[in-house]
Amino acid sequence: MKQDIFKKIPIVTVVLISLNILVWIVLEMIGDTGDGMFMLEHGAAFFPLIVYEREWWRLFTCMFLHFGSEHLCNNMLMLGLMGMRLEHVLGSVRFGILYILSGLAGSLLSMYQEMDVTDFSVSAGASGAVFGVVGGLIAWAILHKGKVEGLTTKGLLFMAALSLYYGFSAEGVDNWGHIGGLLLGLLLGCVFAIFSKVVDFSKRKQYTNDMEPQSDISLDGGNDED
Repeated sequence: MKQDIFKKIPIVTVVLISLNILVWIVLEMIGDTGDGMFMLEHGAAFFPLIVYEREWWRLFTCMFLHFGSEHLCNNMLMLGLMGMRLEHVLGSVRFGILYILSGLAGSLLSMYQEMDVTDFSVSAGASGAVFGVVGGLIAWAILHKGKVEGLTTKGLLFMAALSLYYGFSAEGVDNWGHIGGLLLGLLLGCVFAIFSKVVDFSKRKQYTNDMEPQSDISLDGGNDED
């Protein structure tokens, strides 16, 4: 019984939310998370440092940093609501892979868009990864009769479009990071959803074959003698 309860807990989602909150609390205790230079010193993404100084690790560390409590709360609320649903259908390992890769995709696309500009910005946040989770849910819903745990495809698409619109209409938002995460989340969501369907089909086929009655009837009444 305890094992069944434990399996229902979205452990990766809980760990990710806890880690993001813990990092923010620690940084707030030693400085100001609203200060761009302070965040840069503690792992935020910055094009010149990533490309020219080869500090590629910033593409990963920036996913766990947030500018202030509002930025943190918005991302963690969305991660909690969407992440627990996606982790339930994908499983913890595949969910974790989708989350990290979507976050990296968001960081990479954001960096790519800064190649032709001179005014570089310090960026941080889990938004790319969170949008990847939304993309994964959209893909899963589309390939599973348009619904996943109370969320419809239309509702998810509307939410993604509204979030992107808000990002483009507000200042200081890394929209390309959102788009990069969303697109890779969609792609990985499709791959995992199709893989799940193939596995389920194989299991059903195997079960059907195992349940078929065996009809091996011997026509030999004993030892044949010529």
